[in-house]
Amino acid sequence: MNLADWLVRTARRVPDAPALLQGSTVVVNYRVFAERAARIGGALRELYGVGRGDRVALFAGNCTAYLEALYGIWFAGAVAVPINHKLHPREAAFIVADSGARLMLTSRGDEVCGDVATVSLIGTGFDEMRAHGGLSEPVALPSDALAWLFYTSGTTGRPKGVMLSVANLQAMTFAYFVDVDDVFAEDATLYAAPMSHGAGLYNFMHVLRGSRHVVPVSGGFDPAEILELADTVGNLSMFAAPTMVRRLIAHAKSIGHSGEGIRTIVYGGGPMYVADIEEAVDQFGPRFAQIYGQGESPMTITALSRGVVADRIHPRWRERLGSVGTAHSCVEVRIVGEDGTVLPADETGEIVVRGPSVMAGYWNNPEATADTLRDGWLRTGDTGAMDEDGFVALKDRSKDVIISGGTNIYPREVEEVLLRHPAVVEVSVVGRPSREWGEDVVAFVVAATDGAPTADELDRFCRSEIARFKRPKDYVFIAELPKNNYGKILKTELRSHLREQMDG
Repeated sequence: MNLADWLVRTARRVPDAPALLQGSTVVVNYRVFAERAARIGGALRELYGVGRGDRVALFAGNCTAYLEALYGIWFAGAVAVPINHKLHPREAAFIVADSGARLMLTSRGDEVCGDVATVSLIGTGFDEMRAHGGLSEPVALPSDALAWLFYTSGTTGRPKGVMLSVANLQAMTFAYFVDVDDVFAEDATLYAAPMSHGAGLYNFMHVLRGSRHVVPVSGGFDPAEILELADTVGNLSMFAAPTMVRRLIAHAKSIGHSGEGIRTIVYGGGPMYVADIEEAVDQFGPRFAQIYGQGESPMTITALSRGVVADRIHPRWRERLGSVGTAHSCVEVRIVGEDGTVLPADETGEIVVRGPSVMAGYWNNPEATADTLRDGWLRTGDTGAMDEDGFVALKDRSKDVIISGGTNIYPREVEEVLLRHPAVVEVSVVGRPSREWGEDVVAFVVAATDGAPTADELDRFCRSEIARFKRPKDYVFIAELPKNNYGKILKTELRSHLREQMDG
């Protein structure tokens, strides 16, 4: 089946139900939402030659048109390629080229990303697509058809396209209802986190239930705006990185707001400190659930239900609260040793997962696919331990990945940019703990002896090459990088140096 079939069915069942909202203002109901998607799908096919299986890139910030475009892409039987709108145009251009996208829909119409045809979501071209003759029904697709091509950087810094099929996204959607939260017609999902990532993936549950989709007027995360929408729109659910939860709770405490109007906050995408989630539950009550997933198994490895998050009776409640929960109902989760053998309870190893939500593989990258998918099991690269009750505690991530504000930042990508600066001889990038962002990016730089660069100079250089959020927050200039006998840089020593600075 086609994922757009879900929208069509809901529009037939509740055509007048409010669907897309900008702030508290209803933009369209479900009948118009489905009609626009059908028209966009028709325009993609007839005006731009987009056929079944073709890729269409979405390089845009959060807006109601984003959802119209997504479902228009699926109506046409095509594949959505969501691109983080914070990326530098050069980075987006690589994704467009690698995916072979036939068209890019964007809210950044002033920037060209390669030679691909471009339509602005806020221009007349998109209005013409909305007014085009629509398709009578979504293009029929098999369950293994590619639907969502999500680019996630690897530790090499080269983005890889995660291939998610219709069946993958169906499994993710159904597991949400079982393991995370139910959704009702009167609910509203709030897109405060990027729609190109997990927040956008959570649209399906709310389309199925005919509930509302709310895009903040700011287009992003603003604690005051969210609490105002909680009061005016009501029954809000949202996906949030732990840093967002901390900022929301801090603002709520400052104005005496206790979470009325918020139904569920699903947190994930980075480490949540136990003290922080305890404080959040104390302030808002049992409104929180946690998920642990990866782009390769979207939002579906483990989950911690709102009941467990709010529990203060179980003798091990704090230990469970510090975990990432138990396996989603659609997958198997194991902890394995280096040789792949399953480890006993409470022993630390690599977390692996198998099930219908796990990706089909990496786009045009059989080597990376073979390395990551072994005998059907996804090697997450994360280490953890599982207790006798099935609760998984994350011990560490893939050791080099930095998670800042819920977004993965891959050090080598930043290092490669800095190494292009003529005054940089060597560089190593690591994460420094941050209560606000989870981690900050810090670059240790060995500079040339005949003209060392300043931190401002390196910062300007990074801004010209990569997205702003990937830039180092600090530059530490050192004479040489610590290395082992084989010449490998010892990032553990660099992290220890940063911790000593913080402790001092």
